[in-house]
Amino acid sequence: MASALGWFLLGLLLLALGGDSIVKGASGLAHRLRWSPFVVGLVLIALATSIPELAVNYRAVFAGQSDLALGNAVGSNIANVGLTLAAAAMVAPLLLRWRVLAPLLLMLVAATVAVILLALDGRLSALEGGLLAAAFVAVLLLALRRAGSDDAGVRAEIEGFTRTTDGLGRNLLRLAVAVALIGAGAWLVVRDAPRLGEALGLTPLMTGLLPVAIGTALPELAGAIAAARRGQGDLVAGHVLGSSLVNLLLVLGGMALIGGGLAVPASFVRYELPAALVLALMLLPILRGDMRVSRGEGAVLLAAFSAWIVFELSLLAG
Repeated sequence: MASALGWFLLGLLLLALGGDSIVKGASGLAHRLRWSPFVVGLVLIALATSIPELAVNYRAVFAGQSDLALGNAVGSNIANVGLTLAAAAMVAPLLLRWRVLAPLLLMLVAATVAVILLALDGRLSALEGGLLAAAFVAVLLLALRRAGSDDAGVRAEIEGFTRTTDGLGRNLLRLAVAVALIGAGAWLVVRDAPRLGEALGLTPLMTGLLPVAIGTALPELAGAIAAARRGQGDLVAGHVLGSSLVNLLLVLGGMALIGGGLAVPASFVRYELPAALVLALMLLPILRGDMRVSRGEGAVLLAAFSAWIVFELSLLAG
């Protein structure tokens, strides 16, 4: 177990380093090409933090471990809200000014309900996967269109996420390093997570839900806490909602599309997907109210996340 844990943690570290490198490299190239910093910032907020998870999940699918990938995709959504957003709010209350956040949350709720309904027959077909992936493109385009009306403060915060002045060669090197780090990290995680899960008495699905999902969320958690301390609540919430939509629409949809369909266990439709839905619904009063996530609200979200972990472990023990 010690060996599997060590390699697993090393894989997580490589994923985190690769994710950071790809954001800097892509931002630098976009700046060099004179693309809009605001548009680039929106796209990276939606996609950047999910790239390591994308790599892990697709590596797992190609390695024949779809249960691990399925657990990681939905477990990451639960961790996004119940751990990342909650912990950031407990460190510093999050003031949300970005107008697109409320529509994105409604889209997340709708996407979760859609996945539950599509998976009632125990499977996401290739066609359904294609529809989910297409829905992500539509969501991203809608977000770009709606975000254009935001005030100068929000735009400056988003543009600042991509600010860099490094030269072309250095940014190309960053991208190359990122590809190598993320590839190696995903390989290590997919190779050693099942060994670690087996040692802990976890099924492949549960391994994806707990150690892999929580482990891949830790770099996002650190970044969210730092952003909360800087007063950048919009970035924290944007990362959480964007990453969650990527997991549901692009990851699950892509897995079903590429694999010619994706089997979804009945227990997953009964427990894990509804848990992700409940945590998303808990955000509705927050984003429809004072647009502020207080320390108390963060504590409630964290308590819900902790209760979910206890529930999952009790299912395993039972």
